[in-house]
Amino acid sequence: MSGPAKPATVLERKGHFLGTVKAVCWAFVGLRKGSDFEQDSARLNPLHIILVGFGAVVVFVLALMALVNWIVAP
Repeated sequence: MSGPAKPATVLERKGHFLGTVKAVCWAFVGLRKGSDFEQDSARLNPLHIILVGFGAVVVFVLALMALVNWIVAP
């Protein structure tokens, strides 16, 4: 008989990169079911979420800067 299941640690999580990108994009939009959030928090690596989130913020800010320059440029 096996013992009680232990919670997944950061090294044991099986989330993939595309799933992390998808979760971060949904977080930017703000539309996410609570059950999906719970699955992501159990499956995804927090370090990957932080890195993808930082990259998404940089891309978002650069896109806004490009849009403003395109609109304001003579």
